[in-house]
Amino acid sequence: MSHEGLTVTHRRYVPYAHAHYAGNLVDGAYALGLFGDVATELCIRTDGDEGLFASYSDVQFRAPVRAGDVVEVTATLVRIGTRSRTIDFRCVVVCRGKPETGESAAAVLDPPVVAVTATGTVVVPPGGAAGPGITA
Repeated sequence: MSHEGLTVTHRRYVPYAHAHYAGNLVDGAYALGLFGDVATELCIRTDGDEGLFASYSDVQFRAPVRAGDVVEVTATLVRIGTRSRTIDFRCVVVCRGKPETGESAAAVLDPPVVAVTATGTVVVPPGGAAGPGITA
């Protein structure tokens, strides 16, 4: 059974504790950590194993992520190897604080802002795991 095209999505509020730079900017590693989370769920769903991240072949920081944002992170399985899985990632800002309007003001972004994209590779145990997913 092929799972190519399977997409896993997580949404997360970016807490102010993660602000690292002026203007409440969050460092790029924050999005990469979220990519690891969605990759883990994707591997569990396809292989019955959390898998291990092997590499990124492309990472593009396209727009800032700020504390107070709500981000949507997706992982889409694009290639299945014997033990490797190639995944496309997107981190999109769907809501953003509006401190100029009020201390706790925020808005839904329409359209959402694509903040980070990447392609990565994860590896899973040979022959798949105990789960019902892919067997090599």
